[in-house]
Amino acid sequence: MKIHHLNCGTDCPFGGAVFDGRSKGPLGHLVCHCLLIETDSSGLVLVDTGYGMRDVRDPFPRLSRPFAAMLNIRLREQETALRQVEALGYSARDVRHIVITHLDFDHAGGLEDFPEATVHLTSTELNAFHQLRDGFVAKNRYRPMQLDDVRHWRTYDPQGEPWFGFEAVRQLDGLPPEVLLIPLKGHTWGHAGVAVDTGAGWLLHAGDAYFYRGEVRRPDRRCTPGLRAYQTMMEVDRASRLENQRRLRELSLDASAAVKLVCAHDVVELEAAQAGRLL
Repeated sequence: MKIHHLNCGTDCPFGGAVFDGRSKGPLGHLVCHCLLIETDSSGLVLVDTGYGMRDVRDPFPRLSRPFAAMLNIRLREQETALRQVEALGYSARDVRHIVITHLDFDHAGGLEDFPEATVHLTSTELNAFHQLRDGFVAKNRYRPMQLDDVRHWRTYDPQGEPWFGFEAVRQLDGLPPEVLLIPLKGHTWGHAGVAVDTGAGWLLHAGDAYFYRGEVRRPDRRCTPGLRAYQTMMEVDRASRLENQRRLRELSLDASAAVKLVCAHDVVELEAAQAGRLL
């Protein structure tokens, strides 16, 4: 099993280091960190898709104008999951499964680029997408046009077996047993992480359960003001979000668990992963 760490979208919000903790100029640098997993028996598996080809070519109304302006989204065809899959010598048809942490516009925009793939997620998340779109945030985070042509859904009850103090949905249909869904509600109602047994330990893609590298791998939470405010604006269940983040922080500090964590938007984590040295 081989894992590629992809950036499938770049956001450059005004504020620089107020968001990413390191930029010297007025613009920050956030990414859409996705995984591409090469498996022996299940073809290619994507974890999240970032922005898609249709977002790049005709962004509105697929994307929200207020969120596009707030995040200063930079839509680049070469950053789409499809183009990066093709650059590795594969085609869209080779992506047989997509595991989605949640259906926010910057995680699900590329689903339609892989029409033959089965999309795996919690039933709670798909229900929230269809039924809970009232209010400014919900209307702008969930974009129906991004899912119009998605046909192959497989949903799961967000209950499961124990996994390092969390619950895990095991045996996802058609996927190898090394890939699990880890329910982590709070950012959205059906948000989940995706755990992968790499053979040398576990990798947990925590999606948007945290946004900044300082929120894990240290006993005290540290987060930039910009990302702290953004997480608060987007949360649907504050108590659950903070509790799950606390538990992730504990997991990241447990050397015996041998679990490495990445989130969706931290550029430093992505760069480290692409260099082969997960933080």
